[in-house]
Amino acid sequence: MAILVVVDDLTEWPLHFEGVETVAARDYLAQQQAWNGRRLTVFNLCRSWSYQSMGWYVSLLASARGHRPVPSVTHLRDIASASLMRTVSHDLDELMQRSLARLRGDHFELSVYFGRNLAHAHDRLARALYNLFQVPFLRATFERRRERWELHAVTPIPARSIARAHREFVIEAAKQYFARYRPPRKRAAAPRHDLAILVDAEEASPPSDSRALARFQRAAEQLGMRAQVIHREDYGRLAEFDALFIRVTTAVNHYTYDFARRAEALGLVVIDDPTSILRCTNKVFLAELLERHEIEHPRSLLVNHENLAEVADQLGLPCVLKKPDSAFSQGVVKADSLDELISKGRELLATSELVVAQEFLPTEFDWRVGVLDRKPLYVARYHMAAKHWQIIRRDDAGGESYGRVQALAVDEAPRHVVRTAVRAANLIGDGLYGVDLKTTGRKCHVIEVNDNPSLDAGYEDSVLGARLYQRVMEVFLQRIEARKSATH
Repeated sequence: MAILVVVDDLTEWPLHFEGVETVAARDYLAQQQAWNGRRLTVFNLCRSWSYQSMGWYVSLLASARGHRPVPSVTHLRDIASASLMRTVSHDLDELMQRSLARLRGDHFELSVYFGRNLAHAHDRLARALYNLFQVPFLRATFERRRERWELHAVTPIPARSIARAHREFVIEAAKQYFARYRPPRKRAAAPRHDLAILVDAEEASPPSDSRALARFQRAAEQLGMRAQVIHREDYGRLAEFDALFIRVTTAVNHYTYDFARRAEALGLVVIDDPTSILRCTNKVFLAELLERHEIEHPRSLLVNHENLAEVADQLGLPCVLKKPDSAFSQGVVKADSLDELISKGRELLATSELVVAQEFLPTEFDWRVGVLDRKPLYVARYHMAAKHWQIIRRDDAGGESYGRVQALAVDEAPRHVVRTAVRAANLIGDGLYGVDLKTTGRKCHVIEVNDNPSLDAGYEDSVLGARLYQRVMEVFLQRIEARKSATH
């Protein structure tokens, strides 16, 4: 996607960004035909963004023309919101106090250029502010009150007001920022769409390994899309993309949910969407949902401090206790005795008002059915780890061992397993889900529906191979083009 910088007056513009097209705001607004059909990220560097000003209309019409304005009109309104300042100040409180702790005085102004500040000590705070407001040149004003720093205001910095001593730094910051997503010159044809794949390099057990991520990128390229890996610090870049694919273990109280919410608000195609994250990451919700729709599942009970002792009588022993937001077998315990039930139950209830208790169904393996766009994508058997009741066994030293994963063609799996999985997943939405099931005799029990299911090279893809990655990318492509058609 090409970059276009829009400024008030080219004759008064004091900066030069090499290789970047720069245009006067009046020309951008008046010459509609010159920009139609071009895939552009429009950096609005006008000196005023007040309502119905030239800068306001640049961002407004960029959006109407199918371009990506930075900042968007939504962000222009955010800058003027006093209530948002208070919210942002609260959200950034810990980072502000740490970054500004050594300053003297009760007033401080921080200049942020494309998410960077000249002082390395303020880099994290600068990046966090840019991620929230997406203003290329912004000045954040802080006030110290009652020994704590608060964010007082955020205002754009007119380019002419940038100190001469800062200009070399600003040009370098812009160069590095633009370089992160400018298409490689060697590519003959520009990609039709841009897809961001969110990953966390430090995650111990990510949903997709490096080989799988490479195969997703290759599949996207074959469909004429460009898939780019992004990280947590790239929150402010979401407006540059058409879609977001989250490949980090999700949670509601986590940056992955913030990414999903922001991407959805920007009109991106998102998997996992925020609604799916909310629904799948809470076992209390899933238990109620499956019960209401009469989908077979292990006998379950919502547990609090008052009824903990009743679990054994209602479900029997052993039984399983689950934290509402458990994932990857963590926060899930088995109680073999009444004493274990009480002690382990109290541990879980120390951090949540409710936990889920389920009857224990011992099986050699769990079924996992991947469901995408309301259709089955793959099927696998996840065998239990050796001498353990779960598919993952963790020891006291933090080591992990896994059971065998055996992929099957969808047509080879029992029909009632696939049918039940699709029905359960469709109660959540139309995204990508991994439905875990157990079969006992002729019964098929849904254990849980997971958003962000594992898709690792050599495991879930061992039957479909490259076709699995192609199918995921095809769904993204179809949804991107459907969304763009609806807006034209």
